[in-house]
Amino acid sequence: METYDLIVIGAGPGGYVCAFRAAQLGLGKIALIDKRATLGGTCLNVGCIPSKALLASSEHVVFAKKHAAEHGLKIAGLEVDLPAMLKKKESIVAKMTSGLAALAKARKVTVISGEARFLDAKTLAIGDKKLGAANIVVATGSAPVELPFLKFDGERIVSSTEALSFSAVPQKLAVVGGGAIGLELGLVWARLGAEVTVVEFLPQIGGPVADADIVRQYTRLLQAQGLKIEVGAKVTGWEKGTLHAERDGKPLRFAADKVLVSVGRRPFTDSLGLDKAGVALTPSGRIQVDAQLRSSVPHIRAIGDVVDGPMLAHKAEEDGAAVAEWIAGKGGHINWDLMPAIIYTDPELATVGLGEDAAKKAGRKVKVGKFNFAANARAHANDGAEGFVKIIADAETDQLLGAQILGKNAGELISEVVTHMEYHGSAEDLARTIHAHPTMSEAVKEAALAVGKSALHAL
Repeated sequence: METYDLIVIGAGPGGYVCAFRAAQLGLGKIALIDKRATLGGTCLNVGCIPSKALLASSEHVVFAKKHAAEHGLKIAGLEVDLPAMLKKKESIVAKMTSGLAALAKARKVTVISGEARFLDAKTLAIGDKKLGAANIVVATGSAPVELPFLKFDGERIVSSTEALSFSAVPQKLAVVGGGAIGLELGLVWARLGAEVTVVEFLPQIGGPVADADIVRQYTRLLQAQGLKIEVGAKVTGWEKGTLHAERDGKPLRFAADKVLVSVGRRPFTDSLGLDKAGVALTPSGRIQVDAQLRSSVPHIRAIGDVVDGPMLAHKAEEDGAAVAEWIAGKGGHINWDLMPAIIYTDPELATVGLGEDAAKKAGRKVKVGKFNFAANARAHANDGAEGFVKIIADAETDQLLGAQILGKNAGELISEVVTHMEYHGSAEDLARTIHAHPTMSEAVKEAALAVGKSALHAL
């Protein structure tokens, strides 16, 4: 049996970051195991990265059709070459996965392809091969949730994986679930010509975190791009090209030649044999861990989607780096309260911390500052004048509690708010930070100024 100082099961963002950080810290002999032949997990292979590639490509289509002329560019005979677009997506994935392989080799991390399972708390099996380790980290990620009345068949009823690689643009696409995955992929195919209907069980799209004023404008902007959005609708089945749902007891019917089910993800731990290792699970089926992500078996830790918290790639990365540092006896740090969440449509929707609605519901007294991108010159130059920045601060101390941004590049803009919140900064701290002109980030500064009713470019 081959032994290691650390074995990481799962080579997604959490797993490979954990292995790489452990190598940097000199944690000895390290193995990184994944069932795929390439590193990067769901995120890089069939998730975050390929979906962003398609979003970028399809956004060029929108620019060519709707904005090019006003920029003085005449584009005649525009055609979408879907195979070329998919090839571009795959080339990006291939480039990034090969880059990770090179990093693993340079850091002397042993990469093993195969499906790992526990034989006992100290021993893993991959096929007929047995491996032992002083420390084991479970980073196997998550899988799409399948509805019992909408079983995935890979052709008509699909998960996000298949929706990244349709061989032709669907005529009518129904998206079950109005969260990040459903909205992003729904918008991709709508831009390319599909009739897309998003059916969401909750009373709003975008998840429960965003404030009502943000969601109202977000919904309107997506509808203007061709998405049909049905909220408060419970899907009940699909039959002969029709998605069945109901609202307030009344039946709803939506024509669809393809149905994308994107109602969430579940921890992927089914085949690990955690019971043989003595690892306890939470009632929701995730691995039970302490504040340093140790399972009920202390030398076995778990990170990312298999433990409680948001299922986000950057959350997994932070978990992975911190675990490597804790194993090395160093001071790993994670602030789970400051995990930004982003939906990468256009406009993007980015949130962090408490929204105004949630803060008031919790009994917090808050001050709120808003600034519209319509008053930002760079936003107009970038065809991004829709949306706004919203800053939420404590009414007494002025400490930043959260931010919500609806607009182009919101995912980039939210980071500076996260930075100020990390050191418990105030709205005034953010407002007094110099922002280069002209940039869209000036809208963040103006929103912070607006918390104190002193915005310079708005009344």
